[in-house]
Amino acid sequence: MDSFQLSALDIIIMVGYAVLIIAYGLYHAKRSDSEDYFLGGRTMTWPIVGIALFAANISSSTLVGLAGDAYKTNIHVYNYEWFAVVVLIFFSIFFLPFYLKSGVYTMPEFLERRYDSRSRYYFSFITIIGNILVDTAAGLYVGNIVLQLIFPEVDSVYIIILLAVAAAAYTIPGGLNSVVQTEVIQAVLLIIGSCLLTYFAFDQLGGGWGDMMAGLTNMLQEGQVTAVEQMKAAGEYAPSNAEEAFSLVRPANDEFMPWWTLLCGVPLLGFYFWANNQFMVQRVLGAKDLNHGRWGALFAGFLKLPVIFIMVVPGVLALLLFNDLDITGLNYMIPEGDTRVPCDDLANCPNLTYPVLLFQLLPKGILGLVVAGLLAAMMSSVSATFNSASTLVTMDFTRTINPNLTSKQLVRAGQITTLVLVVLASAWVPFIERVSDSLWQYLQLVISYTAPPAVATFILGLFWKRANGTGSIVSLLFGFVFAVTLLLSQIFGLFPALNEIHFLGMAAILFAMCMTVHIVVSLATAPPPVDKVEEYTYRKELFHQETREMKGLPWYKNYRILAILLLILTAVIVGSFW
Repeated sequence: MDSFQLSALDIIIMVGYAVLIIAYGLYHAKRSDSEDYFLGGRTMTWPIVGIALFAANISSSTLVGLAGDAYKTNIHVYNYEWFAVVVLIFFSIFFLPFYLKSGVYTMPEFLERRYDSRSRYYFSFITIIGNILVDTAAGLYVGNIVLQLIFPEVDSVYIIILLAVAAAAYTIPGGLNSVVQTEVIQAVLLIIGSCLLTYFAFDQLGGGWGDMMAGLTNMLQEGQVTAVEQMKAAGEYAPSNAEEAFSLVRPANDEFMPWWTLLCGVPLLGFYFWANNQFMVQRVLGAKDLNHGRWGALFAGFLKLPVIFIMVVPGVLALLLFNDLDITGLNYMIPEGDTRVPCDDLANCPNLTYPVLLFQLLPKGILGLVVAGLLAAMMSSVSATFNSASTLVTMDFTRTINPNLTSKQLVRAGQITTLVLVVLASAWVPFIERVSDSLWQYLQLVISYTAPPAVATFILGLFWKRANGTGSIVSLLFGFVFAVTLLLSQIFGLFPALNEIHFLGMAAILFAMCMTVHIVVSLATAPPPVDKVEEYTYRKELFHQETREMKGLPWYKNYRILAILLLILTAVIVGSFW
């Protein structure tokens, strides 16, 4: 394979779409005051909330990451997707009522209500860092991959700058409403594009699920799958037939996701991402009321379920279609020691799986539209993190430093912050491949090192009345030091013994350590003030009160019934691949 080429029609469609989506975002700008700019005026209805949550999660980096990991390790990566349903239900029942009732703009602001200002400023700082390292940089990385393959003569530095500026073009003027409105468009286009890609991939294989499973089994048994043979050579678990490749539960010695991490690691990452992460929760904070917030969260969970068929399976189909594809001609460079060398097959550079599927399978016109959607999804994800991080800086730092700023001045501070974030995120992009050759594994690895301290603080704060501010900040700082040590060790190989522990297992260890520190310090210091406990901790009385309020509601408006139906549907789908 020598190059990725776009026809004139594809280029026209891409340019036209880019212009239209930026114009659409600017048209829906809300910036009259800080609540409009940062939370869209708190007027979003449940379909918008749900689609915005889904679109912010299923971004370009997720598409590329899911397909790449599915190519390399089969469908186990879907465990992150279906577990989101469980987390969103838990979030809707317990956390969301407190978030909306408090009227906060940010998750760190909520920590101040429950604990004190120390926890607020720490968590705000670490969330901003996470937005740069994970969401924004990963989105720019994906855009850089796609455009560098199309325009190999253009330096990646210029591509990254161009993408960052394009994403900021409607975020800076328009705020959250512009971000959410464009996310809805991106989500629809991503779903359509993913369905088309799956259709054309199956069409190449004869059109049937049975044909695909039989073909995969033959290739595995004959040793034709390079990625699987590499796992065997390294002494790792490798599937021997299609049924094993399509199993969500892997043996305890599986390198990528052993079965025990489903119990102790995946839930932690999901809980942080959906229930504590400003990037995601900000969309629900913009809901017009609690019911719309809950319905929107459940709707997002529902949208996550078909991901296995339209975003994970195509990565497995690439094994059958392009396992022996020579991609040396693309001149895609990957790290090898202290140098960079051209990649020769997808097994060694799985991040190219999704672009290869696009350019090898889609016809002219459709290719341009889907590539435009992929790049637009990247812009949407990046713009969302820009808005999220600027909200944190403005509301948690700028407003505190100068409480006399007007709403318009706060908006301007948020816009300036976005510009700074553009520079920082762009500078981090080159480091991603030094952490992992798989984009998806990079995303999960960084979150697994940064999420556990925050998850411990939020859970103890909501369910344990004795948790106090001193216990919170000590456990957060302890977790931060430990996480930085782990991340530096991963990048520079400082502590080989630590690097050998599975990152999801390390997340569970770090969580347990932070919980222990928090509990011990809280018990050794003064109890929290009564107002911190009464207003921000869960009590059985709240459940009974809610039950009385929902009497007489039709079933389709009762979020508990909807949650049960969603769990049943999830169990059916997951059970089919167990």
